[in-house]
Amino acid sequence: MRHGDKIKNLGRKKAHRDALLSNLACQLIQYKRIVTTTAKAKALRVYVEPLITKGKENTTHQRRVVFSYLQDKEAIKELFGTVAEKVGGRPGGYTRIIKLGARVGDNAETAMIELVDFNEIYGKGKGEEQTGAKKTRRAGSKKKTETVVDAPESTEATPATEEPKAE
Repeated sequence: MRHGDKIKNLGRKKAHRDALLSNLACQLIQYKRIVTTTAKAKALRVYVEPLITKGKENTTHQRRVVFSYLQDKEAIKELFGTVAEKVGGRPGGYTRIIKLGARVGDNAETAMIELVDFNEIYGKGKGEEQTGAKKTRRAGSKKKTETVVDAPESTEATPATEEPKAE
């Protein structure tokens, strides 16, 4: 039984698992999205998100800490350069996992894991909403504004009818 065992072993020994996750993380940082199995994608998210958080603080110590995990100078440059610029204001949740279905050869469940800020399709929709007014999902908010607009018109008509009676 694996009570309290939080780590996803992926059917590998520790050294093999660390090498696998290191290589997947380097590829994710370099290409911004990769396709792999769902189990590996979920394990990779737990592995790479703290590294991206460390990448936001560009110090020699943080570079050495991340290098001890990744062992790839090009990935370190990319992480502390372009990736850190894009995710600078984001408090977390740097990756997105999208399930793709079963692989043809061995019927393994596949998923695409990507860096959220590098997807132009989803990024444009959020950018437009943030620049405009804040939108709510309530349907009744438009009806209330229309009623407020109608109310002053009806009050203007009432004083006009009262004035001839006063004369």
